[in-house]
Amino acid sequence: MEHDSLAMLIEFQDRTQRWEPRDLFHAHASETRQQIDNIERRFQLLEERLKALPSPATKGLAKEGDSMFAKTDDEVVDSMLLANALETELYEIGVYQSLITIAETWDDADEVVRLLTEDRQQEVAASEKIQHAAEDVAAQDSAAHET
Repeated sequence: MEHDSLAMLIEFQDRTQRWEPRDLFHAHASETRQQIDNIERRFQLLEERLKALPSPATKGLAKEGDSMFAKTDDEVVDSMLLANALETELYEIGVYQSLITIAETWDDADEVVRLLTEDRQQEVAASEKIQHAAEDVAAQDSAAHET
């Protein structure tokens, strides 16, 4: 999931037309890299082997984003990218919450729960930043259309 999200964030950085979303995507890509490291650490803590499996959901979100991008006018591409990023963040929040709920039932998994909670909190913060950026971009686009 996080590998797909990282790929999307890097692609969004290249596609966006404004520096504010570009900076936001860049910052969250750094957080996502840390989350990937945290996932690897969790598996080490659990003494489990990490199996890298594709995430059909995030692959679907990426495919949806590509489809939307192909159909979107240049003047609203940033709004579309932010909308797709927000969809992805909300999905990730749900996944992390589910993993936290499961891990809380395990013995000696306090560190795993802590890392999962940290990642979920980063996703919540990222979703809030993306929402604010989307509102700013929409206001800018609206003002541009009024003139």
